[in-house]
Amino acid sequence: MNILDILKERILVLDGAMGTMIQRYKLEEKDFRNEELKDHDVPLKGNNDLLSVTRPDVIKEIHAAYFTAGADIVETNTFGSTWVAQADYKLEDWVYRINCESAKIAKEVATEFTKNEPNKPRFVAGSMGPTNRLASMSPNVNDPGYRAITFDQLLEAFGEQAKALLDGGADILLVETITDTLNSKAALMAIDQIAEERGIRVPIMVSGTITDASGRILSGQNTEAFLISVSHLDLMSIGLNCALGARELKPYLNTLSSKSEFNISAHPNAGLPNEFGEYDETPEDMVAQIKEFLDDGLINIIGGCCGTTPDHIKAIAELASNYKPRIAEARPVNA
Repeated sequence: MNILDILKERILVLDGAMGTMIQRYKLEEKDFRNEELKDHDVPLKGNNDLLSVTRPDVIKEIHAAYFTAGADIVETNTFGSTWVAQADYKLEDWVYRINCESAKIAKEVATEFTKNEPNKPRFVAGSMGPTNRLASMSPNVNDPGYRAITFDQLLEAFGEQAKALLDGGADILLVETITDTLNSKAALMAIDQIAEERGIRVPIMVSGTITDASGRILSGQNTEAFLISVSHLDLMSIGLNCALGARELKPYLNTLSSKSEFNISAHPNAGLPNEFGEYDETPEDMVAQIKEFLDDGLINIIGGCCGTTPDHIKAIAELASNYKPRIAEARPVNA
């Protein structure tokens, strides 16, 4: 069944945090290496995306846990799988393999769950994170005109990632945790070019990140400006994730819902991090806040970001099953 048709019928549930779950396995350096990488001269621990190649069993278990909890969509383990991010580990040449294997793993688990429960098909979203270099901001306060990367380099990096994710079986591409809209526009252009080359339609989810109480993403755009900047493509959904908890996210979701004809997604953190960088919000706390999104008819796709677990997703899925999806009304983006 087509995901676009399902979105008209019910709210879809996205999975929760990958990193939070990986931490529970207490993996060591050896887990991030295989025979090919045994003599690699850069420490690899912490390069979680690489685990799709070196410990696929771990990633499969995490995907299965989220599907069991009620998720309709799981994200591939590829948040940092561009050559831009993998350059930190001297693994630029591994990018295609990491993305393709990550998508294959997620698709294998999704197919198994769909086979066992045909009335609830499961989908894979290829996760395309923001990279660790911004196209519209300088990392050097003393040289504001400097850029650590060009648009063309990002276009190449995201193009390589998107091709591999699609080759591995991703159903959707999710351009997420956007802190710089220019980076996301490179990703969207890359996807659009690939779709045209292959003669296919790629469902695209776009998710920005409001970084503080000013209601702006890191590169300075407010929510409406961000929406306008990415609305040149026919997106499956637009939404917000990370940085803030559900309570803090609501006013910005209101803006998206009132201004956009696209489906609206949200996958907030489990509250704001404490002084140790940990997330304390329980599933019950989070559901109480997300209920407000649903009561107000703001949401088509709901899930969790940093600090969320299968327990959070189970509670969210149970709640969402009682609600109808937001009805996307055609309206001018700049209305």
